[in-house]
Amino acid sequence: MSTICAISTAKGGAIGIIRTSGPDAIRITDAIFQGKHNLTKAKPYTMHFGEIRDNDTLIDEVLVSVFHAPHSYTGENSTEISCHGSAYILQRIIELLLKHGCTMAQPGEYTQRAYLNGKMDLCQAEAVADLIASKNASTHKIALQQMKGGYSTKLKELRNRLLEMTSLLELELDFSEEDVEFADRQKLIQLAEKIHLEIERLTNSFHLGNAIKNGVPVAIIGAPNVGKSTLLNALLHDDRAIVSDIQGTTRDLIEDTITLHDTTFRFIDTAGIRHTTDTIEQMGIERSIKAAQKAQIILLMTEPGVDFPNIPIRPDQTVIKIINKTEHFQALYHIGIQELEEQLIASVHHDNNTLLVTNIRHFEALTKANTDIQRAHEALMLNISGDLVAEDLRQCLIHLGEILGQITSDEVLSSIFSHFCIGK
Repeated sequence: MSTICAISTAKGGAIGIIRTSGPDAIRITDAIFQGKHNLTKAKPYTMHFGEIRDNDTLIDEVLVSVFHAPHSYTGENSTEISCHGSAYILQRIIELLLKHGCTMAQPGEYTQRAYLNGKMDLCQAEAVADLIASKNASTHKIALQQMKGGYSTKLKELRNRLLEMTSLLELELDFSEEDVEFADRQKLIQLAEKIHLEIERLTNSFHLGNAIKNGVPVAIIGAPNVGKSTLLNALLHDDRAIVSDIQGTTRDLIEDTITLHDTTFRFIDTAGIRHTTDTIEQMGIERSIKAAQKAQIILLMTEPGVDFPNIPIRPDQTVIKIINKTEHFQALYHIGIQELEEQLIASVHHDNNTLLVTNIRHFEALTKANTDIQRAHEALMLNISGDLVAEDLRQCLIHLGEILGQITSDEVLSSIFSHFCIGK
């Protein structure tokens, strides 16, 4: 395997870091480094002060950290060169490393090597990208939990149970002529039901997990002129939307975000829902209904004497009903806004130990796994042949294995790691 190098820090900082990884990482770094110690003889996990030189030309004074395989991020010999953050200095050091045998790392190649070398499974590797992209405490907490293996541990536990069930059923098939039953069918039914419920819980957590990861979508829905735009402005503490007594003022979706208690909310002000012959307004109303369908939270708004609009609600959506222009709630004067913010925070609250699925690839695999285990459960209930049940269990194992990267293709890996930044 080749030895790779890349700049691992953002442009413009006072300090820059260049990472190398591969069988010749320490040797190549030592070839351009001059200090008191020979890096190839240095103890692992030590840092060394010296200079990077191109023949007799001084490039910079640096600190070099040395890591030995397999105890490094990638599982390979690695170095990290800490230098001044000058774009010129960083580029010159990269050129020297390339000259002595390194190749440029591809996006995500360090983490991909960590996965291939068994330092982490695939969903932990994906969590690394989520951790880098985290914008608030909530997304950071979820990504960190997944990177530390909390999610992986649950999936491996489910796979172990499925493997036990499959092995018992397949053992029965080997002794089918002797009419031997190794597995108590009633216990298998109970175990299949329990596995189904756990997979279904993980699958259902995707709506909330994905919403928190990308910003919780909140649609403000109501009849015209009940104060939707005023409410948006109050929540954003800004005059983001035009407020008018004329009905039908809002004809398109207006969206903006705020962070409440470490969670980002994406508020969407929509056109008032009413019967109208105005073609443009009708288009706005249709967009309002679509926004409500996609939202995780719906602020269903009205005022005294006006009915709440009748819109379809998903079982997983949170609906908060607001009667504006009353003594308890007046968006114009910010009465009740703090209590509403507290309700919004409570609606997405989850225990620190609760596992949330945030990745669409995981969600799709879990959905398939859930179908497989349900089919196996129904087959056990109907006392269908064990070989058919075992096949459903094997399919369930395959789909859970796809999440962990135990069963995957080069195409899937390339797609996943291509979205990483270079240097990670």
